[in-house]
Amino acid sequence: MKAAVVVLFGIFLASVMADPELLQDVCVADLSSVKVNGFVCRENITADDFFFTGLAKPGLTNNTMGSLVTAASVQKIPGLNTLGISMSRIDYAPGGLNPPHTHPRASEIVFVIKGHLEVGFITTANVLISKTIKKGEIFVFPKGLVHFQKNNGKVSAAVIAAFNSQLPGTQAIAATLFAATPPVPDHVLTKAFQVGKKEIRKIKCRLGSNK
Repeated sequence: MKAAVVVLFGIFLASVMADPELLQDVCVADLSSVKVNGFVCRENITADDFFFTGLAKPGLTNNTMGSLVTAASVQKIPGLNTLGISMSRIDYAPGGLNPPHTHPRASEIVFVIKGHLEVGFITTANVLISKTIKKGEIFVFPKGLVHFQKNNGKVSAAVIAAFNSQLPGTQAIAATLFAATPPVPDHVLTKAFQVGKKEIRKIKCRLGSNK
């Protein structure tokens, strides 16, 4: 009897925690509305609400990391609202890095369209799963796990990434810890990383934080 109750309770939880089915054909986001957990549907829609050209051209990679992420989320394509999908294009200069980060609301799958990359993610048991992938190949990053991509080649590289969320969210590990507002206390960072305050200050300075 107890086992049956546990099973039924598990089914109930699964049903209430799952994403709901769509109740209409489309729900184009009203981006000016107050966001609760998604966007309010807009009444007047056009084809342009489902259209985006932003992934067609390479992004500029002349920055500190040598990479650029161009997102195609609900914030750029209002028609993605309630559909649970989005994409990005990531471009990498030679030596460019998309630094360790997580997507708290989505798993990610990347398809290499140019060059080759060293990619990897770290499990919660601190195991690194990594591989070198090249044009035409695919790699998957599980939801919420820290991952990265690095172009070790002498030519530029690029991928198209797909997510099972209209707004996956991104937390870059270094920026999250060392450039937060208000700042994470230095005594927390020095103990966590087992370094002195001078080293913490240097890292914050390099990340453009004066806190």
